[in-house]
Amino acid sequence: MRTQKLYAGAKLRETRQRLALTQKAFAEKLGVSLPYLNQMENNNRPVSTTVVLSLAREFGFDVTELSQGDGERLVSDLREVLTDPVFTDETPALADLRLTASNAPTVARAFLELHRAYRDSQERLASLDAALGREGTGENTSPWEEVRDFFHYCDNYIDAVDRAAEATAAKLGPDPEKGAIQLLASKGVSVVRTEDPDPRRYDPDTKTLFLSSRSAPATRRFQLLFQIALLLQDKLLEVTLDLARFQTATARDIAKIGLANYFAGATVMPYMKFLEAAQETRHDLELLADRFSTSIEQVAHRLSTLQRPAAKGIPFFFVRVDQSGTITKRHSATRLQFARFGGACPLWNVHQAFETPGRFLRQLAETPDGARYFCLAKDVSKPGGRWGAPTKRYAIGLGCEVRHAGALVYADGFDLKSGAFEPIGISCRICERTKCHQRSVPPLERRLTVDPARRGVLPYEVEPGA
Repeated sequence: MRTQKLYAGAKLRETRQRLALTQKAFAEKLGVSLPYLNQMENNNRPVSTTVVLSLAREFGFDVTELSQGDGERLVSDLREVLTDPVFTDETPALADLRLTASNAPTVARAFLELHRAYRDSQERLASLDAALGREGTGENTSPWEEVRDFFHYCDNYIDAVDRAAEATAAKLGPDPEKGAIQLLASKGVSVVRTEDPDPRRYDPDTKTLFLSSRSAPATRRFQLLFQIALLLQDKLLEVTLDLARFQTATARDIAKIGLANYFAGATVMPYMKFLEAAQETRHDLELLADRFSTSIEQVAHRLSTLQRPAAKGIPFFFVRVDQSGTITKRHSATRLQFARFGGACPLWNVHQAFETPGRFLRQLAETPDGARYFCLAKDVSKPGGRWGAPTKRYAIGLGCEVRHAGALVYADGFDLKSGAFEPIGISCRICERTKCHQRSVPPLERRLTVDPARRGVLPYEVEPGA
């Protein structure tokens, strides 16, 4: 079998610079000539076996870093960034990307940083949109929004908490509710059923957890796991909160509840077990809800969290919208942004879900940046549990980039290539579309032309961007 030559010039040069050695001194320690080292550092020659052994012997260097270091990560990052619709030309060949990462890693990182800055500018516009939405209220970013952004920038995946939940799930056994009660009992906490309308109440003085008998079994189990998170995983939650550096104590308290909820959901649907089930069922929400004894909303939310390194699921976005169109939950592992204040784009199918209760609605959608998505929407009703109690109605939206849609059972029979893509936006203030019949306010950073003698789709004309 032919041995693949190892070109790792950038890594070799970084190692020498980290050791603060000149090329001459480094060459002497490796037992090679200065010109030979220079050729290896510039990838004109492969790294020889002699050099690999010398690196290990002289410096205790982990030689696996030469082949599994930043090079492959840079290639992976470059490939991901170049799928952004902002790049309309043909994607460079893999060999070209590897050559760039190997010979010019600084240039590659600068390119990645430039793209990140571009995406940050889109976030800046979204933040400006939010500020304008609050204009006149005298409010800054609320603690609730601060927490929401924390989860958003973590891709809605908290690795340490997720792994702790997975380990807890393994301890609970085949009957998670019974296992959770026993686990709490081992810590001196007793569980009592009540007729209270509230699902959960904990008395720290008597170490008693009160659960409502009116709640569904899935709800009782979730509340048990929530309490386990607060009592048995408090140190882990606090460390995670320390790293987040929230601005206010209120934001920290809200985030702790969010982390405990995250732990409970990740215990009910353990990462690897749930990922395998999602792939097996082709992301059928109803089958997954039945298999894990959860709600469709919880399943959709969990799908948006499957971003564990080396074991990622499909990057999904997940939203929950109330009847006024306001987004009450938003999580995204995709490039899709959400309106940070007010309602979502009215052309999005999530709004139509209220008109067709009990049905899954499918939609092909395209955002102004050219990204295309397969969107799924469904209404969700939460009964009050007794006569006279109000029923909460929401709609949930789940989606992914259209290139992943073939892995979803909902895309079967749907024309993903030549089908009509609905031109949705994020928020009217940051949407660049000039002819949208549903536009409510003009876009930011665009000049307007008003012609009293002419009335088109809009009462003004939006001038094209530069």
